[in-house]
Amino acid sequence: MFGGPHGPRNILNQETLKPKSASATLARLAQHFGPFWLAMLAAAVFVIISTWAQVTTPELTGQLVDCYLAPAAASAFGNFPGASTSDQPSASQSNCWLAEGREPSGLTQRVIKTAFMTGGFPAPKADGGSLTESDRLPGLGRMIVLIICLYVAGAMLTGLTFFAMAWTGQHVLRALRVKVFEHLHALPLSYYAEHEAGDLMSRITNDTETIQQALSFALVNVASGILLLIWIAYNMLTKNIPFALLSMAVTPIMLIATLWFSAQARQAFRKTRQEMGSVNAELQESISAVREVQAFNRAEENIENFRITNAANRDANVSAVAFTAALAPTLEALGYLALAIVTCAGGLALLNNADLFGTAVSLGLVITFLGYVQRFNQPIQQIAVLWTNIQSAIAGAERIFSLLDVVPAVQDKPGAKEMPLIQGAVEFDHASAEYKKGTPVLYEVNFKVTPGQTVAIVGPTGAGKTTIINLIPRFYDVTGGAVKIDGVDVRDVTAESLRRQIGIVLQDTFLFSTTVMENIRFGRPSAADEEVLAAAKLAHADTFIERLPEKYQTVLGERGSGLSQGQRQLISIARAALANPRILILDEATSSVDTRTERLIQQAFLKLLTGRTSFVIAHRLSTVRNADMIFVLNQGEIIERGKFDELLAKRGFFYELYMSQFRRQEEMAAPKVEAPGGNGHLAEPVPTA
Repeated sequence: MFGGPHGPRNILNQETLKPKSASATLARLAQHFGPFWLAMLAAAVFVIISTWAQVTTPELTGQLVDCYLAPAAASAFGNFPGASTSDQPSASQSNCWLAEGREPSGLTQRVIKTAFMTGGFPAPKADGGSLTESDRLPGLGRMIVLIICLYVAGAMLTGLTFFAMAWTGQHVLRALRVKVFEHLHALPLSYYAEHEAGDLMSRITNDTETIQQALSFALVNVASGILLLIWIAYNMLTKNIPFALLSMAVTPIMLIATLWFSAQARQAFRKTRQEMGSVNAELQESISAVREVQAFNRAEENIENFRITNAANRDANVSAVAFTAALAPTLEALGYLALAIVTCAGGLALLNNADLFGTAVSLGLVITFLGYVQRFNQPIQQIAVLWTNIQSAIAGAERIFSLLDVVPAVQDKPGAKEMPLIQGAVEFDHASAEYKKGTPVLYEVNFKVTPGQTVAIVGPTGAGKTTIINLIPRFYDVTGGAVKIDGVDVRDVTAESLRRQIGIVLQDTFLFSTTVMENIRFGRPSAADEEVLAAAKLAHADTFIERLPEKYQTVLGERGSGLSQGQRQLISIARAALANPRILILDEATSSVDTRTERLIQQAFLKLLTGRTSFVIAHRLSTVRNADMIFVLNQGEIIERGKFDELLAKRGFFYELYMSQFRRQEEMAAPKVEAPGGNGHLAEPVPTA
């Protein structure tokens, strides 16, 4: 029923999330199924027909007994239960609605009788005792064929139902994933600063997978199970209300047992997930710190701690499995109890040749009720266990819709125009910015940069340097004032046309798990191979790339693993050079490169920056020296601006920053000579300023 012996355990071993507003979420999710209404309609029809087949087979089995087997036995054994001992018709004869001259009641009986008599096949005689051997065998054969056809048709339609729902679900989820992925790219950087990447990935993967499981498996089983319960209960009640209530007497106990065991199992499995987390944490910590463990001879202690943690995980799993293992046999025992009740009540009535609560009882009727009870008990566990999966799916849909409901802080204005070809003039006109409302990080910053200028931005941590470079490509919008490029407010043009003309090299370089060639080509996919090679040569990345196993076709590991930080940054610089931006932004782009490589990069940038405006957040003295203009930031304000020598001469904030940070670099780079006296100590570096 649940995909193998471990099916119930796997289903219960899932975090159950309860939706806050199930009706609203379902209504919204239903909108995504609109384009696939035909497949959904087909699935609904398949469910109804397959359920009808399951309900009808016990009825046919009862007719087979009452119309053919019981009369045959009665003619051979006069005292057979249900046989007529008088001129009155027997119970079997009165319950055989397939007999000739009997008018079937209800659509099901009419359909079955029509199918049975197709091709002129005779109906069983009303007087069952007069049936001959030549009458019974063809009738039995046709009844058996009808029952087999119903089983086969029900199985095929169930398979088609699962396929239709899985097909529809996959198409809907594909559209949802694409919609979420597109929306994630529209969200501002501030959203990612406040939300964990793992949680966002979980919404695309885990939450959609939960919905997929519910659509392709749980929803079909629950819907068909509920329909089957209602249909069987209706059939039993229409035949004999007291007998039906007696047959369903065990049902409330089965439902209570299922709910209790399921709740206990889920609680136990929550503990197993917590303990498994402890095991993983202990394992990860021990492996990561293996050098320290061996150095301090802590292996035995760590092994003992792991034994304790692992034992706790074992005990939690044993407890959880105990509940899941007890559920199936408990329900099975209760199911046998229900069958025993039907058998005893019907059997006693047959043996005593008496009515049961005012209804004539035949062997076929008892067999029909036995079939109903068997089918009635099956969906109860199915519905109780899978209903929680549907709840989790609705909660997952809520999480997805809550993400889609996030309004991007940076959006194109209605009718926003394309950014013309940028010349490079950048102006901050009383620009203010804040990440959290009421906590400004920039205070009415004003400056104008002419095309082709190189601007170095320096200042202590948290001064607002990164905020300035984030406002230029409009990763964030100003909360006051304006940012203009060539006199155009960046909010009046499309973000795509603006960012297409701006190149960025970040300190934390991100490389993709693809070839070196494709990583450089990332900012300009249409670039020819020759242009990629030229950009790599400009960034002085060609030397180490040529030494890689497959050169430019070498596939890099995750985030460029296998390359040094400096090599990753050189590829990032080549990527920016290939994009041929009109404005270049460098966030400490050379801070992780050795001195020799830095000199080569600086020479390359002299060519790269020609005719381009560039903003550099610099921690390197060489970068600051070569800048056309230096902005000194502190607490969200530009407190000093000018060229290197001018700012040093002022002996202000930049001078203090230089003495505490840049001067140290100068001293470390200065040649060291042996002090007179030959005592092996090094002399102090000669001051250069």
